[in-house]
Amino acid sequence: MVERSDRAPLLDWEEIPSAEKPGDKAPAGSPVEERLSSPSSSRGTAGCSEFGWSSGPGGPTFSSRSDADGCSAPPATSSAPPAAPERALPPDKEEHLSDSGTREVSLEDRMVKWEEKDQIVSVFVVTFNTRTGNMLEWCLPKDMDLEGVEFKAIASGSHRVSTDFIYFRKGRYFGLACFANMAVESTEERGARMKSVGILSPSYTLLYRYMSFLEHQVRLQLQSPGHYSPLEAFYEDKRALLPPSGEDVVTAFPANAWGAAINHSMHPEMKITHPAGCMSQFIRFFGEQIMLLWKLALLRRRILIFSPPPVGVVCYRVYCCCCLANISIPGVGVAVPEFRPFFYVNVADISALENELSYVACTTEKIFEEKKDLYDVYVDNQNVKTYRDGLKPLLRLSAADREKYRKLTEQRQMLLYSQEENGDCVSSEEDLFILFFLEQNNRIFQTLSEVAGSPEPTVTQDSVRAMGLDPHGDRLFLLHLLEIYGYDSLLVSEQLCCS
Repeated sequence: MVERSDRAPLLDWEEIPSAEKPGDKAPAGSPVEERLSSPSSSRGTAGCSEFGWSSGPGGPTFSSRSDADGCSAPPATSSAPPAAPERALPPDKEEHLSDSGTREVSLEDRMVKWEEKDQIVSVFVVTFNTRTGNMLEWCLPKDMDLEGVEFKAIASGSHRVSTDFIYFRKGRYFGLACFANMAVESTEERGARMKSVGILSPSYTLLYRYMSFLEHQVRLQLQSPGHYSPLEAFYEDKRALLPPSGEDVVTAFPANAWGAAINHSMHPEMKITHPAGCMSQFIRFFGEQIMLLWKLALLRRRILIFSPPPVGVVCYRVYCCCCLANISIPGVGVAVPEFRPFFYVNVADISALENELSYVACTTEKIFEEKKDLYDVYVDNQNVKTYRDGLKPLLRLSAADREKYRKLTEQRQMLLYSQEENGDCVSSEEDLFILFFLEQNNRIFQTLSEVAGSPEPTVTQDSVRAMGLDPHGDRLFLLHLLEIYGYDSLLVSEQLCCS
């Protein structure tokens, strides 16, 4: 146990609150930290907007607003606006439902309480040894099972880059590691010292908070190897108090915290630190092919992305792929396989991937391309390909795909114009892109639900167009969709047979 009298020595990894008064507004044109926001976002940084949805005539409707403190609240599923989140109470002050009249803690309160708790289950240092290769140098707790983490925290090919960061999965936890490579005058180290400092948590959405701390610590480890006292103090301050559970289930939030208010098919916000935005770069990188990835993600296919280091930006692409499949209509997608982000994987993960029905992951190891039974779709740079004959037609863009991409590009140009001409610093490309695909997905399933509830449950050309799809070019995609999401009892008009 590391003793300390106060929290001052640990402020280098805490987020420093704004000096503004609670009622003050940020000055126009002030920089807003870029972020990746979805309608299921929980809490962000100052200046972020809040998105909620409500069910009404014609399907879900969306609203955007900013709270006084600039932070977003969990989504609401009724027409009433969500209550503003309150600061989590200390464990001994938490309110519980009791016969004595104590009020029941609301869903929003419970979510904020859970999220704001420190959830670090391990901290570790990995090094590259010229004789034995990657090895675990140090960790807390000492009895933590970290087998294989040395090959996740230092990705294959990392010797080619000076710095990197890596998101990964380790059993039922998510990890973030920051890597650095420093030139040294040492024949034993062959002129280079490579280390990585990382942490494990049950949630990938909170790991970003410690990115700066990890980057600082890996530089410290390179300059002063064996200096672990800041890491020990960090672990003592942030270590998780996890409830005993025998279930080996990976989740970003505990199931009982969201209850019925959040849909199974929504991915919570993953805060990013990429300076130019995550989703906007993702879409510009793939161009029109983003529409292919959107369909494959919605069909819950196994998607593996190959890229040489650096790995960090590719881990963001993994998350962005997951966001393409967001659905906020309650009850839709509950029975389909969860589209799980694995982030970075290596050959040690092959046995785990063999048992996955749906995932998206990235790798730097080219050998994965030969393991065709592990994935449905292989993405090499900007080349999206499959070896499965049944999926090859899905890799052709339809007229509706090109039209959707044109609309997406048009909306982005309008947003950029608004930001330039009107000084609009609230709206962001990230919000626009994520809401674009969320609304498209909701449109499809809202239409399918209406068709399923009609006297003649038949999917016609008109209903397909109402979904924003091409009656001919998207026929195979639609048939896959009906089967996967349990709409296979619907009749399909013969007019859709010809492509």
